[in-house]
Amino acid sequence: MQATLIGFSAIVMWSLLALLTASSGKVPPFQLAAMCFTIGTAIGLAALAARPSGFWTILRQPLPVWLLGVGGLFGYHFLYFTALRNAPPVEAGLIAYLWPLLIVVGSALLPGERLGWQHVAGALAGLLGTVLIVSRNGLSFDDRFLFGYGAALLCAFTWSGYSLLSRRFGAVPTDVVTGFCGLTALLSLLCHLALEETVWPVGAVQWAAVAGLGLLPVGAAFYAWDYGVKRGNIQILGTASYAAPLLSTLILIAAGAGQADWHIAVACVLITGGAVLAAKDLLFARGRKGERV
Repeated sequence: MQATLIGFSAIVMWSLLALLTASSGKVPPFQLAAMCFTIGTAIGLAALAARPSGFWTILRQPLPVWLLGVGGLFGYHFLYFTALRNAPPVEAGLIAYLWPLLIVVGSALLPGERLGWQHVAGALAGLLGTVLIVSRNGLSFDDRFLFGYGAALLCAFTWSGYSLLSRRFGAVPTDVVTGFCGLTALLSLLCHLALEETVWPVGAVQWAAVAGLGLLPVGAAFYAWDYGVKRGNIQILGTASYAAPLLSTLILIAAGAGQADWHIAVACVLITGGAVLAAKDLLFARGRKGERV
């Protein structure tokens, strides 16, 4: 249960992404990613400062671990930004957010895991709730944006694949996420220099938003997620991930940047009910197979 809760804390932190990003000004996406992942790297380095041997643990990891970690973190963001540049953000975001459902379904392929009807039903309820949230102002798919839609779909498969395969590398310590963040920051910087004009945050609020992004949704969240998917209940985490857009919308409403309507109320019921349904074995029984505390 503890590992699952730690993984869920990443979902809570990701719900702050929209508000903090909107508050960060007009910083281009790859520049913002480079800045935030640098802060995320600093989090890991600070934790390792008390035990220098951890640095060697990171460096000793085999190539597949590095390809998985950097491919997951950088690959997801590269494809997500590509999708937003080449397709309407609402539709692209919805396609990209298929990753929780893909995690739930794909978990059936993991050793020692059993996919139950409640996991699939809970994930589908969460997906439907997410559709209600993102389609409040209309939703349409146009074949002119097929490239962007394709990038968004690859984005979903990238993050779900990273999450599922991380489970297979369960013996790799979470410290290695420090290296993943560092290389992702470097690759994001290179993309920024090649594709974007540099725009710095203006004022204390925008700088604070960038710092908040690097500390939480683009920093500590990745460490928490790594720990959760390796040691917690990955099916529940996949289903619960649909809480992120709901929490994000509620936070925006509370901050005065959004408006509540019936879509939000119904989505709340669907996403919460789906999460409870998927977690029923863990909530009402002890010692579920595959849960490592």
